[in-house]
Amino acid sequence: MASAATLPITNPSSESQPPIATSAFRNLVVRLTETVRHGLSQGRPWAELLDRSAFSRPDSLTEAASRIRKNFSYFRINYFSVIALSLGLSLISHPSALLVLLALLAAWIFLYVFRSPEQPLVIAGRAFSDRETLGVLVLSTIVVVFLTSVGSIVISALLVGLAVVGTHGGFRVPEDLFLDDQDTAANTGFLSFLGGGA
Repeated sequence: MASAATLPITNPSSESQPPIATSAFRNLVVRLTETVRHGLSQGRPWAELLDRSAFSRPDSLTEAASRIRKNFSYFRINYFSVIALSLGLSLISHPSALLVLLALLAAWIFLYVFRSPEQPLVIAGRAFSDRETLGVLVLSTIVVVFLTSVGSIVISALLVGLAVVGTHGGFRVPEDLFLDDQDTAANTGFLSFLGGGA
């Protein structure tokens, strides 16, 4: 019985930190998943997006720009899905870039977002303040995005996605779209902060 009392006792405050961080991370993932699922449910049917009978060549650049605005207002969720798919396929085809971006995201999450402000970051016996940690993370992000091939991979994937979306928007005739409904749905859907109806 006496030997049971001599077992080492860990600090209760250090034990409570990982469950809080794990719980916060789990809540973030759940909320993000629910937001994406809700946003994708607000998208238009893909058959309507790819209806070949609705495509025609625009008469002018002004008409093409008007079509792009109207089609973006109506097919916003589908267009963001196409751009995300382009970005995802590009990163999957370049696994080293994907790993670098995942490491950068993990650094932001664990060193800045979920780290308690009361606990300074300690590396090799030196404590770093929140401002120093943020500065190192921002500098690392700039280096990774602008001074490595990762930035060019991401930018080229976004440009390919935007080219596909712009081509579709310019050639699809928006005459049969019910754009009046969009004014109420635009402010409640996936990525609604990007705003802007036609």
